[in-house]
Amino acid sequence: MNTLPKIALGAWAWGNDGTFGGNLTADALRPIFEAGMANGLNLWDTAYAYGMGTSEKVLAGFLKGLPRESYLVSDKFTPQCASSKPTAMADMIEMQLKLMELDRFDIYWIHNVWGAPHWTEEVAKYFEGRPDAPMIGVSNHNLAEIRQADEILKEHGLRLAAVQNHYSLINRSSEESGILQYCRENDIVFFSYMVLEQGALSGKYDTQHPMPEGSDRAAIYNPVLGKLEALNAAMKKLADKYNVSIAQIPVAWAIAKGTLPIIGVTKVSHVEDAVKAAQIMLSADEVKELEMLADTLGINAVRMWEKEMK
Repeated sequence: MNTLPKIALGAWAWGNDGTFGGNLTADALRPIFEAGMANGLNLWDTAYAYGMGTSEKVLAGFLKGLPRESYLVSDKFTPQCASSKPTAMADMIEMQLKLMELDRFDIYWIHNVWGAPHWTEEVAKYFEGRPDAPMIGVSNHNLAEIRQADEILKEHGLRLAAVQNHYSLINRSSEESGILQYCRENDIVFFSYMVLEQGALSGKYDTQHPMPEGSDRAAIYNPVLGKLEALNAAMKKLADKYNVSIAQIPVAWAIAKGTLPIIGVTKVSHVEDAVKAAQIMLSADEVKELEMLADTLGINAVRMWEKEMK
């Protein structure tokens, strides 16, 4: 496999599922894809669940005709989208490969823990002994479930290579539960998603400039923007020091913590921010100061699809 970049670019919102409001067309998204590729950010994270194939189709259109070694695709098996047939795992993988016109994925995930032991067993059976097996990962799993997945995969001659969880300055449950340490000790790449909390940690929004009503994220974050102003102010000082925007600081923090952030991209500026963030090296003291301030805010950023990561 090609070396992983410092940051993955997420196509969650490309599925037009209402998370960010509005509609994103392929024509509008193409410059974003091209900016990522031009800057070496060639790992694209998608899922069939993101618009029931919409995100995958859009990404596939951009990848078409490019050398296969020039990009990396991270896709997911979402249990809730699977059939009840015995061949559900194979059916989903092969349908996704056909939809994206690919012969293989570079990373393949069990998207959540719904029926997870069964589905982990199924993905292990599918890829057992295959020379083109991708990195296999689990998403939205707690530590006990991660250990269980690792054991199941090992029984089939495979290994857990990646974990993907919601992780940010205001949601460090994957760290507090020991997941990050487990990943370090077992050579597992930890992918952190929602490091910007869907824009709440970007500095773009405050009590005077709330998120536009009508989107899911507005309902979640607008009520706590008053608390977040203090954290965004602290990040503004660091942003000024490093001559970047506030949005680059939470990403640089996630990299400093040894994780690989997945940044949802809906504008070219998001890619440009990611490129700059990958170049920032926060000091240990700066990381600690941000965390101490975030911890005093008392914000519960655990979302509906999550649970405590014990």
